[in-house]
Amino acid sequence: MIFTETELQGAYAIELQMRNDERGFFARSWCRNEFEAHGLNARLVQCNISYNKKKGTLRGMHLQVSPHAEAKLVRCTHGAIYDVIIDLRPESTTFLKWIAVELSEKNRKMLYVPEYFAHGFITLCDDTEVFYSMGEFYAPQAAYGVRWDDPLFHISWPEAVTVISERDRSYPDQNLSQLKEVLLNQGTDLQK
Repeated sequence: MIFTETELQGAYAIELQMRNDERGFFARSWCRNEFEAHGLNARLVQCNISYNKKKGTLRGMHLQVSPHAEAKLVRCTHGAIYDVIIDLRPESTTFLKWIAVELSEKNRKMLYVPEYFAHGFITLCDDTEVFYSMGEFYAPQAAYGVRWDDPLFHISWPEAVTVISERDRSYPDQNLSQLKEVLLNQGTDLQK
């Protein structure tokens, strides 16, 4: 695997190193030793699949707060997504900054999302499937989210949103001091 750190410290775009032959290719998509060597959370406890019928489906922006903060490894196994993460670590030098990576069945890239990053995506085509490996079990009491179009973040989405859940649509605009309070008062062990 080829690990490329993004502009957001601790978040990595990961490319497969494919061994091609007449049958196709073989590639490793997970190795605890390689993740640990890059200082990444190598704990995997749960895997999820998100199937999305329509282009323009937006899911996000989600995270779990302490004590159930989760790292994610995201890969698009069918179709394509514009995958967005926001650094919500108040002590980070990239606090409130976001990046996007296109993940698709063709490029086979993965995105490593550290703890305390909001994550979401918009589908770039119909019938898109996304596979998540999670570093923590889902805990509804720790679920938190910010709105995909909150002016605090200025995310530039490449597609019009055509499908979105009521929950994702109705997160309130974030007040910076309230956001910091939510994140800092959860007993988080924030990394710089």
